[in-house]
Amino acid sequence: MPMIQTTNLTRTYGDLVALDNLNLSIEEGDCFGFIGPNGAGKTTTIKILATLLKPSRGKAEIAGYTIGFQNRQIRPMIGYVPDFMGAYEDMVVTEYLEFFAAAYEIHGQQRKKAVSDVLELTELGYKATAEVNSLSRGMQQRLSIARVLLHDPKVLLMDEPASGLDPRARIEIRELLKELKRMGKTILISSHILHELAELCNVVGIIERGQLLFSGSVAAAVRQAKVGHILHVGVAERSEDAAKLLQRTPGVRKVALADESGPDGNLRHVIRLAFDDSSGHSHTDLPNILVNNGYRLTKFDEEPVNLETVFMRLTKGLVQ
Repeated sequence: MPMIQTTNLTRTYGDLVALDNLNLSIEEGDCFGFIGPNGAGKTTTIKILATLLKPSRGKAEIAGYTIGFQNRQIRPMIGYVPDFMGAYEDMVVTEYLEFFAAAYEIHGQQRKKAVSDVLELTELGYKATAEVNSLSRGMQQRLSIARVLLHDPKVLLMDEPASGLDPRARIEIRELLKELKRMGKTILISSHILHELAELCNVVGIIERGQLLFSGSVAAAVRQAKVGHILHVGVAERSEDAAKLLQRTPGVRKVALADESGPDGNLRHVIRLAFDDSSGHSHTDLPNILVNNGYRLTKFDEEPVNLETVFMRLTKGLVQ
């Protein structure tokens, strides 16, 4: 049984459809990266899974319990980290954590141990007596994660946890998430920092206008989005003529000249082209074609397809 499952999950606000028959399946121990443009439905999905919103139609389940009907059973199993946290004025870090531990009905020595453990895990022990509102954005996000770990939930729902963080704080949050993943937590995380999701997550979902465009491994997403090869070709001279030759070559779909800085710091022309594998021809023949026509090849590289490329292609409808 999946740890998180939605079936035709739909949420409307009047005439606006925020979620349109969303079908997700996330297994226990997965780290699921939720990707989509602003307004795509990521936050709405996370709030429904956090039992903060009711679906308009369809069903959402956590560990087999149905959201909207069995919230009392679900809430002890989840930890929700919003993109921004709030705290009462003058509240210090330990007071903040003890307040939420009490809300989770953790008392006495067990509460002290839980607070101490999450401070150690998030490396915030040295800030135990600092006012929450005095913390940096990165430390506040770590404290927000510490808060949801007090009751040791099985599922973490994280909405843009690295939003607005500086590079060092992002690295710290990423390393903390890796540790939580090693602990066996099921994590659903939305983020716009796609290269970090690719490093952290074993499964991704891409959503646009409330509809799920893709769900699966990063490798499977790359295979689906890779409709051909994007190649960077350099020749010693006559770049424009070489570009015209390549444009007439079977399998080449599009050719453009671009400038890039060479090893000596000088700008040089590079031919950027898209090659269609379905043409029946091979892009590996292109160097021989150029050499046989008198060109001296200085560069022949394939542009890697990464999660950012996948996102751009799928959300623009370039892959059906």
